[in-house]
Amino acid sequence: MQTLSSPSPSTRRYRTKNAHTYATRSTRWSRMDAGVIGTGTMGRNHVRVYTELKEVGTTYVYDLDQKAAERVAAATGAEVCTSMDELLRKAECVSVAVPTPYHFSTAGQVIGAGVHTLIEKPICLTSEEGKQLLGLIPDDVTVGVGHIERFNPVVDEVKRLVRDPLYVQVSRHNPASARVTGSSVVEDLMIHDIDIVFHALFNGPYTLAGSGTTDIAGALFTFGTTPVYLSASRKSSKKVRKIYVEEEDLTVEGDFMTQEVYVYRKPGAYGQENGLYRQENIIEKVLVNKVEPLKIELQTFVRAARDGTPFPVSPAEGLENLRICEEIRGSLSG
Repeated sequence: MQTLSSPSPSTRRYRTKNAHTYATRSTRWSRMDAGVIGTGTMGRNHVRVYTELKEVGTTYVYDLDQKAAERVAAATGAEVCTSMDELLRKAECVSVAVPTPYHFSTAGQVIGAGVHTLIEKPICLTSEEGKQLLGLIPDDVTVGVGHIERFNPVVDEVKRLVRDPLYVQVSRHNPASARVTGSSVVEDLMIHDIDIVFHALFNGPYTLAGSGTTDIAGALFTFGTTPVYLSASRKSSKKVRKIYVEEEDLTVEGDFMTQEVYVYRKPGAYGQENGLYRQENIIEKVLVNKVEPLKIELQTFVRAARDGTPFPVSPAEGLENLRICEEIRGSLSG
């Protein structure tokens, strides 16, 4: 894939000249035209969801492989653009879903054209690129990072239930995937749980001990006296997406895939029956409103772009997640 160039002056003039038109159209119909750059697995899903949102008018798609873009458009009803300039003239908010090495150049071009931008995680290939990108963002352009798990209802339920965690464990294991190239399991999978831990459950200083390889990794954080263990694998034969939190009086267990949350209360009775240890627990199944996290994420992005409000996962948070990934990756072998 080639590196995309900076936005052309003509593109900038178009956005400036038509700013009033865009504002008027958004106010009148509360709909925005969306664009997706990249037609890999995530790009295809972004196109599909945008075409389903009532907040979106027309969905445009662009890829250097025009045939791929045409296939996605045919399946979803989106419209194909034959160049980046064309897409940036037509779309008011754009998802950047190109491979990670091209996040910086592509997102920089979209932001430079004055178009609201959602960058798939990680924000960039390196934290140094991420810092440079943050310096390019003007105040009037909404920019967010697509950490999809932040929009999983399990996260909000766990956050609501947890008060004083004594121990936290998050596991994210996957079979090998041909779609992943050029990144370790930390940036590929564990980064989701880094985002949850640092921006939904904890803040403040921590210590870190990481171990493993680029395909199987573990990271033990300690916040005060609370150990937080994250594990991620691309060698599993079973797909696992779970969070487990222990407190003094309860244990919370959540499954990100099934969107189920269980609360285990302290045993009401101990004893022995026929020589076997017996323990009675109170188990509560929390009512979770099951949704497609990507749909909530993109709906939130379009509304933030339309209303001029911040996206919940800020570029600064995306950069911090990447910096922590780099810290863990430095301790891996292979």
